[in-house]
Amino acid sequence: MQTLTYELGPFDNPNRGIRPGLVGVVGSGDLEILIEAAPLDDKVRFHISTSVHGFDDTWEAVTANLASRFRLANLVITVNDAGATPAVVSLRLMQAVEEFGGRA
Repeated sequence: MQTLTYELGPFDNPNRGIRPGLVGVVGSGDLEILIEAAPLDDKVRFHISTSVHGFDDTWEAVTANLASRFRLANLVITVNDAGATPAVVSLRLMQAVEEFGGRA
């Protein structure tokens, strides 16, 4: 299992009313995402546990895209990955943020 951590920001529109929540199921080819509020000086922190090694640059790009697109701040987003493809990861992250109060 590989663990990655990224902290991005600060962003000028902190919190955006995103509520804590859990989405997804860890299973073959899928992942779960937990969103929690945290005082991070208008930044967002991603904690990623993945069974697939060698995709650090891809994870960094996906998280940076999501953070800047939704202007995420003061959140910790934990991802438990069981081998989801980058497209599924992006889709699930966007679904989680939108479901818990973010806006595109």
